[in-house]
Amino acid sequence: MSQFFTTIASLRSFLKTCPNKDRRVGLVPTMGALHRGHLSLIERARQENNYVVVSIFVNPLQFGVGEDLDKYPRTLDRDQQLCQSAGVDAIFAPSAQEIGAQAQLALRSGITQVLPPPEMTGVLCGRSRQGHFAGVATIVTKLLQIVQPDRAYFGQKDGQQLAILRKMVKDLNIPVEVIGCPTVREPDGLALSSRNQYLDTPQREMATALYQALRQAAALFQQGIGDRDRLVAVVRNFLATRPLIAVEYVELVDALSLQPLDSVFDALPDASDPNCTAQASNPEASSNASSLNSPLSNPLSNPLSNIVHEDCGAMLAIAARVGTTRLIDNILLNPLFLSESKPE
Repeated sequence: MSQFFTTIASLRSFLKTCPNKDRRVGLVPTMGALHRGHLSLIERARQENNYVVVSIFVNPLQFGVGEDLDKYPRTLDRDQQLCQSAGVDAIFAPSAQEIGAQAQLALRSGITQVLPPPEMTGVLCGRSRQGHFAGVATIVTKLLQIVQPDRAYFGQKDGQQLAILRKMVKDLNIPVEVIGCPTVREPDGLALSSRNQYLDTPQREMATALYQALRQAAALFQQGIGDRDRLVAVVRNFLATRPLIAVEYVELVDALSLQPLDSVFDALPDASDPNCTAQASNPEASSNASSLNSPLSNPLSNPLSNIVHEDCGAMLAIAARVGTTRLIDNILLNPLFLSESKPE
């Protein structure tokens, strides 16, 4: 049965009672409004650890002025039920005051912050969401210090966040393995997100075009074309005729450093980097995630079916507004999996 905690002291007391011999703790940080994407992270954590902790905290430090902090979905009772069914050992749902992130601190004054490298926060979503990743990094660091897990699990859908957190734990010598897990999608390809519920019916139908556009670029890459301009153009051209979609950015970056790339073939990953091999080392988890992603099951319709679980190489990322709802998505393009293709 899942234990529910709202204070740091009570959670720590619980964790101290867990047997130390061969103890492995997995942490799944969330903002609640849980969906199948979160459940896939929990499932992966269950497979790899003796104890699973899920945090539920709508972090005011990662919301900017005019963003959706007040209307962000809060479904704590339902979230508890889902965690219970998924076999979570501990649910940690602190108040902002308990964790030291009161709403009045959202201006980021009077609180010690973790500031990721500007070259990673000033690109992609960071250009329009100033302070967002500092807010994420600060609260995730707090959670890592409170729970002290062996592993922490994050979705590849938030690819920029994943790269920043990996860099953060490495630079700060935090003894935790950051695990990136494949994006979970609806049957029509839309990446699962708590914000999808903001979409009305026409917007929801139109939102599928984001992933369809990325798949157009994936098909081009599978032909051996890695040029940034051509990949970005095929995405933008595909979306140009969708009247409800306003594209914020389409960019090709290194999936680990987030630095811009002129070509996918400039992102030849280091095979010795554990971040590049984490997914391949767990084929069972990759297989389970694939079953949740039905649009990925056809290798012909999805050229990335053999590499989507590799979180290194190049990342083609998109942010767009569908109506008033801001959505993000990305695909991973790894040149090592195109042994018969030649870069242009």
